[in-house]
Amino acid sequence: MFKVLSNEEGFLAIPEVELSTFENAKVVIQQIPYEYTSSYLAGSDKGPAAMVSASHYVEFYDEELDQETYKSVGIATLPEIDFTDIHDEAAMVVIANQTRELLNHGKFVISLGAEHTVTNGFMRAFKEKYPTISILQIDAHSDLRLSYNDNPYSHASVMARINDMGLNIVQVGIRAQCKEEAELIKNSPNIHTWYAHQLDGNNQWIDDCIDKLGDIVYVTIDADGFDPSVAPAVGTAEPGGLTWNQGLALLRAVSEKRKIVGFDIVEIAPRENDILTEFTMAKLCYKFLGYITKNNHI
Repeated sequence: MFKVLSNEEGFLAIPEVELSTFENAKVVIQQIPYEYTSSYLAGSDKGPAAMVSASHYVEFYDEELDQETYKSVGIATLPEIDFTDIHDEAAMVVIANQTRELLNHGKFVISLGAEHTVTNGFMRAFKEKYPTISILQIDAHSDLRLSYNDNPYSHASVMARINDMGLNIVQVGIRAQCKEEAELIKNSPNIHTWYAHQLDGNNQWIDDCIDKLGDIVYVTIDADGFDPSVAPAVGTAEPGGLTWNQGLALLRAVSEKRKIVGFDIVEIAPRENDILTEFTMAKLCYKFLGYITKNNHI
């Protein structure tokens, strides 16, 4: 059985002990502080713990949903995995193994990661359980480089590795890529990209994105997919991106129209005396969980 953090230490600092145990919780949050290939600002390995800590100040009650989401599902929080001297393929195996075991226990798995590479490990396990799964990616970057700095496990290559799995990919908020990535998107039947400059105006783009997803969906959220006014403390910031309300509208709609089986939030690089990003992403995590719960996916 998995060791979990105490209710006071875990996500939201849930007051009811029984709702934060591994046995009783339907939802398990895993902390994956893997950082090995950061190419601009380092520090994403501090992101998972920062989000958990910030979540202690997120209100239990969601006024939009008129519910205290955690009470209907319970949330257990795992301690961080230690990646000392573990990187690249070996790290992906460790991540996949823990994710697989959680799924085999019937848990809804939320993953708080460091660099985006970690989603490679998550998707190995999710693809085994859900062979026809699609992935919705909120991100500033395509992350479709075949390799970066001669490393195919780079955070800039994570979606290329997922594309290698033959999965259907929908990308939203992209506004930084190399020419080769753009050409791959144009020529691939499995990659569907909505660039940030295409998201202005009405929300028709949301329905268009969802139409490209299969029935079963995993969502990976890179914090830099949001505008820096929403999430400034990230490893590789880019101007533009989703507003808070655009992000919620997308997540709310996909929760209503597709079966969400898991999600992750990655690439927060906390900075001193600035809690905006980790708090906002902790609130986003709880908000998204609320949408999923409201639509009976858990």
